Amino acid sequence: MNQAREEWKYRIEERVRWGDVDAARIIFYGAYIRFFEFAETELFRSVGLPYGVMFDELDVWLPRAHLECDFRQAAQLDDLLEVSVYVGRIGTKSLRLNFEVRRKTEIALVAEAHFILVAVRRDTFETVNIPEELRQRLAPYTQPSDTMAAPNDSLH
Repeated sequence: MNQAREEWKYRIEERVRWGDVDAARIIFYGAYIRFFEFAETELFRSVGLPYGVMFDELDVWLPRAHLECDFRQAAQLDDLLEVSVYVGRIGTKSLRLNFEVRRKTEIALVAEAHFILVAVRRDTFETVNIPEELRQRLAPYTQPSDTMAAPNDSLH
């Protein structure tokens, strides 16, 4: 694959399985959400903050406030996909996770998406600032500012 390896992108591989496709053996759009969730979960685990630890030690939850996805090509049954995830931006109370999906051996995007996650207290769901520890741990997987495109959504 290309990408002189953008090391700030965390990657997982996932195969398109029978349960992910429709009768034409083309991936069902909802399956991408599951792939994004896998990548997100593994990203947090890789920085030492699996959800159980983050929830218990940092006392926050990160519910999704927004999700957007563009589909570029149709993935099919048995395709091996590479799902990249990285922090696009971190605001005061929310963060943006960006996702890119490619076939393992190809450069062209199959899909790209982003989630906006908001930090809330576990007991009240009141928005809170993103914990500093979370910012620090995600720093290696945060898009460098010199590679950012102009954002079209706001973070708080």
